[in-house]
Amino acid sequence: MKDRNKEKRLKRFRKKLHLKKTISGTAEKPRLVVFRSLKNIYVQLVDDASQHTLAATSSLSQDVKAEIQQAESGKTKVAFIVGKEIARKAKEAKISKVIFDRGGYLYHGRVKALADGAREGGLEF
Repeated sequence: MKDRNKEKRLKRFRKKLHLKKTISGTAEKPRLVVFRSLKNIYVQLVDDASQHTLAATSSLSQDVKAEIQQAESGKTKVAFIVGKEIARKAKEAKISKVIFDRGGYLYHGRVKALADGAREGGLEF
């Protein structure tokens, strides 16, 4: 069992490295980076040219926690709410277009819900 988990992590890490070689964000069109843990989901807008994080949020931030408590929700719904929150923060920073970096995760479930929430919030990718 332990070896299988190690193989899965290595496989994701290789995909992530390949993605990072092919895409990079700028100040005008930053990279929307997703990290998914077992309990939470984290997202940030990164300008790779200047190596700065322009905006970030997660399911642990106070704004998101308040919205989560209002609606009974599972992890997929939480990811959708986090997507809408990062879109709001991007609008405040005058960012409308981003490059989506799924971080080696498959594009389904929580990652897809986060992307849908960001699109609904007004981000284009």
